[in-house]
Amino acid sequence: MPNMTFVLFGATGDLAKRKLFPALYNLFLDGKMPTAVSIIGLGRTPYPNDEFQSKVEQALRDYSRRPVQTAGLQDFLNHFQYCTFDATSDESYQNLHELIQYRESALDIPENRLFYLSVAPQLVDVIASNLHSSGISQTKGWKRLIVEKPFGSDLKSAQQLNERLSTAFSEEEIYRIDHYLGKPMVQNLESLVFANPALGLLLDHSKIANVQITASETVGVESRASYYEHAGAIRDMVQNHLLQLVMMTALNLPEELTAKEIEIKKKEVITSLRPIEKETAYRDIVRGQYTAGEVLNTPVAGYKEEPGVNAASMTDTYFAARLHIDNQDWSGIPFYIRTGKRTDKKSTRIVIEFKSKVNDNNKLSPEGIAPNLLIVEISPNENISLRVNMKDPSTNRFIPTAINFSTTQEEQPEAYELLLFDAMTGNATFFAHWQEVELSWKWIQPIVEAFEENALPLHTYPAGSTGPDAANQLLQEDQFNWW
Repeated sequence: MPNMTFVLFGATGDLAKRKLFPALYNLFLDGKMPTAVSIIGLGRTPYPNDEFQSKVEQALRDYSRRPVQTAGLQDFLNHFQYCTFDATSDESYQNLHELIQYRESALDIPENRLFYLSVAPQLVDVIASNLHSSGISQTKGWKRLIVEKPFGSDLKSAQQLNERLSTAFSEEEIYRIDHYLGKPMVQNLESLVFANPALGLLLDHSKIANVQITASETVGVESRASYYEHAGAIRDMVQNHLLQLVMMTALNLPEELTAKEIEIKKKEVITSLRPIEKETAYRDIVRGQYTAGEVLNTPVAGYKEEPGVNAASMTDTYFAARLHIDNQDWSGIPFYIRTGKRTDKKSTRIVIEFKSKVNDNNKLSPEGIAPNLLIVEISPNENISLRVNMKDPSTNRFIPTAINFSTTQEEQPEAYELLLFDAMTGNATFFAHWQEVELSWKWIQPIVEAFEENALPLHTYPAGSTGPDAANQLLQEDQFNWW
């Protein structure tokens, strides 16, 4: 891996503390960091460098998936240098440029620079344009820009943001991070059929009844009311995470492809997604909001009672939809997606339901037979299983039984480890490309407008449930149920 400078904007924030510092440390333990790397952390609060390094160390002790090791710890911390920074100040960029150049000279690092923007959305284009005008991003080596979500709040703002970023960085240099794409099981989807021909035979599309993608959470809005009141589930989870999972699931690649070829395939999937018009969105979309209830045996408030939430809020905390991919592979096979806060369990999973031979016309319908399912558990536990029916000789009934095909890996890297390593090495496979983002916004925009105009009912559901009844009815219309 080439030696480089890693500039982290927002180094005093929660994401850096909980995810980025531990990810860098685990890469360091695995020998996946450059021999010489300068990590410059930026924040508005002034800190002496030794105090900043102590904060990094404490973050490792609090959040690293592996215990902090005394051996090598100081070597790791010595890579970090803190710089007080104001994103709107020309002087700050001048000071940053001088610090980057000084450390490049002292550590014999070429002008390879990776910029990570873990900042408020309104600062993304400000920083990117100033990196260009100040000369910081005009390097003799390579430069890359990592941008956290949200990437725009609607189609127009996303297009405007991308246009501004494109004046300073090329598309190949912009890495839009979606941490769902960093989850190991999601990355396995890309090569699942290629590496397992038997699964390719199993995933005969003529035998698939439907595909279900769920991303449910037990947590509520917590301290994010100011953001969530504007975003809702549709912006926070659907436009990015769920549509990316739809694309990754629908790839079903029979051969190993390059990053560019996968990008093209994903674009083909999102292009084939049947549009949902604002006027008829009620047929295929369910939105909901949680009320007071009990989650994991603990009473919790409803969304409107959360701190910072408008008492008359119509913000969606739950979203479910019926999708159709109008291409040769998936025509006639519905995809169902759902996400919700304050549900009964935390789980992200993909369920492929196969067609059943048992129906009401069978003269001898065996008791207990349920549809076969291929289940890909993405989090919190990573697992692949196949649900089959096994007969109990004592009762002559069939009992659904799960056969587990995966192995538990205690040392499984976390999403940000994989994504940071890919960004350092220039592998953009599991980052969201602009055309994917734009096409996702184009598909979701009529639904966003329907929500804003309250053209769809806002169903309520008690905290601790699986969601509103209307989401169940969405599948029951097609003679299916959520798994």
